[in-house]
Amino acid sequence: MMEEEMDGKSESRPSATQLKEVSVYDAVGLRLAHDLTRIVPGEFKGRLFKKGHLIKEEDIPSLLDIGKEHIYILELGDSDLHEDDAAIRMARALAGDNLTLSEPHEGKVSLKSSMLGLAQIDRQVVEAINRLGEIALATVKSNTVVQAGGSIAATRAIPLFVPKSKVEQAEEIAHDYRARQGGIAPLRVRPFRKLRAGLLTTGSEVYNGRIQDKFGPAVRHKLQALGSEVAEQRFAPDDRHTIVKEIHYLLGQGYDMILVTGGMSVDPDDRTPGAIQAAGAEVVSYGTPMLPGSMLLTGYIGEVPIMGLPGCVMHDPYTSFDVLLPRILAGDRIRREDIIEMGYGGLL
Repeated sequence: MMEEEMDGKSESRPSATQLKEVSVYDAVGLRLAHDLTRIVPGEFKGRLFKKGHLIKEEDIPSLLDIGKEHIYILELGDSDLHEDDAAIRMARALAGDNLTLSEPHEGKVSLKSSMLGLAQIDRQVVEAINRLGEIALATVKSNTVVQAGGSIAATRAIPLFVPKSKVEQAEEIAHDYRARQGGIAPLRVRPFRKLRAGLLTTGSEVYNGRIQDKFGPAVRHKLQALGSEVAEQRFAPDDRHTIVKEIHYLLGQGYDMILVTGGMSVDPDDRTPGAIQAAGAEVVSYGTPMLPGSMLLTGYIGEVPIMGLPGCVMHDPYTSFDVLLPRILAGDRIRREDIIEMGYGGLL
């Protein structure tokens, strides 16, 4: 058994704040200045005593078991903040729509999503706050899908207490961002729209019943996981005219999105990309700098997104389709620049 090290949290600072070391045998009746963690390797890690806990006689064996022969009593000066208070203030300044805050634990506050949605993180704000030192902000990447209750960020004070001015600077960074963005916070979660998609599966081998369609179940599962649905699935042989006709049929049904599967390779027999263009699509990109999913086509017919899905969507759990689909469901219109940016970190 051992206690998690708290680097720097026992060192005094040149301020009015006083951090006093007291033997555990003399600590009965005193209150802890910070959380104490118990770790049993491979079995348990968690809070043994919470900040502010009043030490009792029966606590002494437990303190000794985690290697604590002394505890610390904190008397904060006017210019400092306790780690918990610093983390809370930062989290409140940064949090926007659809986020809830956890209780502070060991100087950390988690920002959690209240719904299934898309995390929106301003990277420049994250980096500006982390340049301040002594305080930390860790986040998921922007445009990450988060479940209800999932964490998208955590704020933390590194030492046991930090200068109030550090936290005020972090609050000012968040305030300035909100002012520039019309009140939008630097950390937030966007809800997904519930879209009804028309699915067209191409390929003469599927159309003629020679092989079983596996695209349909895979695409349905991906949409359902994000709160949308495949409203209708149609089939077409490898014939450009027929594919165009079926795309126009699905558009006529008023579906919010058109997904065309199969026939996306460079094989001359694969007619899907040309058919999508012939159907009137403005192609944003045919080809994506991400593997798997490099043969994805993304475009629009008017305001309706249309995507040509390569074969990897059937069997790979995460492809370029899984990157762009959540953004479309959140209301983004995909641009060429969005596609280009997928290359960095896009080899999976």
